[in-house]
Amino acid sequence: MDTSLLITAFVTLFVIIDPIGLTPIFVALTPGATNAQRRAIALRSCGIAFGILALFAFFGEAVLGFIGISMPAFRIAGGALLFLTALDMLFERRTKRREDRVEDLPDPSVFPMAIPLIAGPGSIATVILLSGQMSGIQGTALVLGVALIVLCVVLAFFFAAGLLERALGKIGINVVTRLLGMLLAALSVQFILEGLRDFGFAAG
Repeated sequence: MDTSLLITAFVTLFVIIDPIGLTPIFVALTPGATNAQRRAIALRSCGIAFGILALFAFFGEAVLGFIGISMPAFRIAGGALLFLTALDMLFERRTKRREDRVEDLPDPSVFPMAIPLIAGPGSIATVILLSGQMSGIQGTALVLGVALIVLCVVLAFFFAAGLLERALGKIGINVVTRLLGMLLAALSVQFILEGLRDFGFAAG
């Protein structure tokens, strides 16, 4: 298996899920919670999100085939979706939308943390795209392994939510989010070019 594909998978999922950007939202969703309660909510959120991503990694392409959508077409559409997400990150629209979803819920682990903040349209599209690139059960398992690593990073950020928020501050989080947005924009264009190449519209 090409190591560069695994690195691309990690970077793409890390940027899409954005653990640093999610951490302040996690803090806002768990006001007054003890450290033990926050850990339990973080574990449930990441566990549910992994289950959703695994479901789409294994069956997403089959569903697309059933409704007549080819992988190159989905790759172009997914790349466009990721590019819009990148624009939202660069211009801070994504953070504002996430904050609009914040409600004082007793247990936000399923909604809005697992869905749609962690396992949202962008991350779901990404695991389907990556599973299509790494064909076979082994390839899908590798994608899920990468997704699990990213979710472990999310979990670590959630466990250290209070410390990270104080260390970076609002300005630091905004800077990191914009840098990740620029990286995601480049990766999304790469997805679109690969889809066009599969259709014969771009050079290999």
